[in-house]
Amino acid sequence: MAIKIDQAILKKACKEIIESILFCLPNAFKGTVYRIGKPPEMVATRIASGIIDDERKKISWGLPERSDYNPPGRPWIEYKDEPGRPMEAMAWCVERQKSWTAENPKKDIRSVRLQVEGVWEDFHHMEPVLIRKEDLYLGNGPSLEYPKNYEGKTLWENSEYVVVAVIKIHFQPNTIKVGSPEAMFIKRLSRALGTELLSYQLRQQSVEVAHQLAEDKLNSCNILADSLRNAITKSGLIFSLIKLELGSLREQWEDVLLMDSDKKGMKREAVHTLNRTIENMGENTNQLGKDLVDVQNRFLEFFLPPERGENWVRMQVEERWDKLLREKPLDAEQENGVRSAIKQMKRSLYLGKDPEILAKHNRIPEALKNEWVDLIYMNTDHIGIDFLDRVVHILENPSLNLPYQGKCRKSLIHLKTLAYVIGQLEDNINVVLQQILNGRDDVLNNKSI
Repeated sequence: MAIKIDQAILKKACKEIIESILFCLPNAFKGTVYRIGKPPEMVATRIASGIIDDERKKISWGLPERSDYNPPGRPWIEYKDEPGRPMEAMAWCVERQKSWTAENPKKDIRSVRLQVEGVWEDFHHMEPVLIRKEDLYLGNGPSLEYPKNYEGKTLWENSEYVVVAVIKIHFQPNTIKVGSPEAMFIKRLSRALGTELLSYQLRQQSVEVAHQLAEDKLNSCNILADSLRNAITKSGLIFSLIKLELGSLREQWEDVLLMDSDKKGMKREAVHTLNRTIENMGENTNQLGKDLVDVQNRFLEFFLPPERGENWVRMQVEERWDKLLREKPLDAEQENGVRSAIKQMKRSLYLGKDPEILAKHNRIPEALKNEWVDLIYMNTDHIGIDFLDRVVHILENPSLNLPYQGKCRKSLIHLKTLAYVIGQLEDNINVVLQQILNGRDDVLNNKSI
């Protein structure tokens, strides 16, 4: 694997991801994680494989008796895309760093069995686990020889990422589609797995570096400080994923809360009004008008805390409109329409905690509703473990009745664990560094004598 961690830890992490997916997705029945070795061989090896029982209470683990991907695995040269032999989904995931969904196994162009034996396989989704090259090699990576595809192009040459693993999940017939929520959920967990594997590598590296420090404290101190602290700063990825989950929860909550409200379409109506105004202004808006349409459409995908969201609208939308209106003035009525639509965008950010709307939503206990709204609309610039514990605890309550409540809870549990590991790692490293720095002072003092 391009990432180096203990085999037992690797298998445990892979099993936990499979377990999370199988328990969260009711139509999934089997999961496998393959590791991808370092270039140029990039050997694909099956690490863990589990099947959940019909009652969805127990997972049976074990590799199939016969598989090309069982240890010692298959090198890239044996499964890559090449004219004259069957194409494999594994090659697609590794070479292109994109997912593959077999939503119609009878027509799956990357099913080897279908191409060779005429037998179609299960409905399934395969997701590559990506890690940034800079994160993996701490900004000072080895000079690796990446293989070339059959067209002679170097693999991953223009990508910031390397593929360290591939997740494959089998589904019941006709229950998985390209771009479905299930596929997006697996993609999110693949990011979590990548972050978890990276954190384990950092922990293992810290131990190895600590041994080296015992031999040469002066030189190793700078290496440890620069490399590990730089890596820990990258842990912001974990909190970005946590914020994505919280945004998803706000989106689900507002969909449920506004289901019967006449304000349900407020956000979309405001964006539609602004986009239509730009369209009516014609080609005169140039690039600024195109940028505005892009950011206004992006607003429909955001579910930020109100204060942060309002600040985003002000900087990304309102300031651009001010500039556009200075360059291409509208009449008073049209400009008032623009200003009114921007205010409507800002008001839409507060619908999820609007007292009048909340008062009409009596499907959950009042105390639970108040605590839930206070939590998910809290300013999340700083996310603590206690905060995540409260969110996870509330998500245990079935009366909340959000569409993907269980999936989000599982994801937050994994991300909370990763955040805790990184925090502990940082604390431990700071202690080690302080001890080493103290030792360095002693050495320097002895030299001065």
